[in-house]
Amino acid sequence: MIYLTNPNFMDSVPTYPILEPQVQYFAEFHGMDQDARPKDLLLEVEDLSVRFTTAEGSHRAVRGLSFSLAPGETLGIVGESGSGKSVTALSLMNLIPDPPGQICGGRVLFQGRDLLRLPADEIRKLRGNEIAMIFQEPMTSLNPIHTCGRQVMEPILIHQAGARAQAQAKALELLKLVGIPSPERIFRDYPHQLSGGMRQRIMIAMALACRPRLLLADEPTTALDVTIQAQILELMKALRAEIDSAIILITHDLGVIAEMCDRVLVMYAGQVVESSPIQDLFDHPLHPYTEGLLGSMPTLSGRRERLRAIEGVVPSPFEVLPGCSFQPRCGYADRLCADSCPDLAPVGGGRAVRCWHPRPGGD
Repeated sequence: MIYLTNPNFMDSVPTYPILEPQVQYFAEFHGMDQDARPKDLLLEVEDLSVRFTTAEGSHRAVRGLSFSLAPGETLGIVGESGSGKSVTALSLMNLIPDPPGQICGGRVLFQGRDLLRLPADEIRKLRGNEIAMIFQEPMTSLNPIHTCGRQVMEPILIHQAGARAQAQAKALELLKLVGIPSPERIFRDYPHQLSGGMRQRIMIAMALACRPRLLLADEPTTALDVTIQAQILELMKALRAEIDSAIILITHDLGVIAEMCDRVLVMYAGQVVESSPIQDLFDHPLHPYTEGLLGSMPTLSGRRERLRAIEGVVPSPFEVLPGCSFQPRCGYADRLCADSCPDLAPVGGGRAVRCWHPRPGGD
């Protein structure tokens, strides 16, 4: 599958005709008016900061994160492990365990309401209903002692009025929607009886059960073979088009980002180092870290060359650097980079970069 490793595939994405009647049915199933598309921002995150305190000390996993998201838009968040991507998603759902974690600053406005200041009973009404999440590893996120059908039914029973028989019928329809064969049998199966791709589809069915306005997908294709990856991504994109949900897609795979997203945030050491429309990012990366990520991607066309590696490692979360967090690994760094941390500065065209020496091509 070229498009998982080559960013220049966006005009030749394969389609899966079998999904077309399913996603068309999804709109009818939920009674959606395709012309009713809200124009206001759905989500606004302002200066979000998250801290963890352990026996080794305290560190900020997310530092001053800000972004916005419109209905029907897909935002990608990419970066190495430990960059703060998953913590960001858990923060949006107000699921940071306290202790050891603490959301120590910022606002998360969902349709004008600050999720960080809502009472516990109010935020529970939103989770799984208006905001849903596909967690990183379905085998550890699904409950092993309950059947798949019961788990798909759960958000329906909690958030929507109706009898148990109606919830079961809707759960079966959702299993059909995500392309699960023999849904009546899978409904009675337990998670350990399914393949990785099937479990991922169960997670997607659960997340879509109440037609959420915002879907958080944390590494939705982790550990899946490329064929299943392609089907999952195509399904998510088709369903987004049908229900006008916004998606935040969290991954370290730039190929998946190129396939799915309208905009992308590149995170490093808890901060956004670059924000850009997707095509601009691949054409002209501004931050040296983004440039390094793109340089490390294999391609299946052109001249065969040795992949470039980003030297060094991500700094320890307990190490506080006075300057730019990427400075120890950056080939363009100078004394200014070591002494002072730059702000995330707009450069035009809907782009912003946190760098004293951004690469050419962004103006």
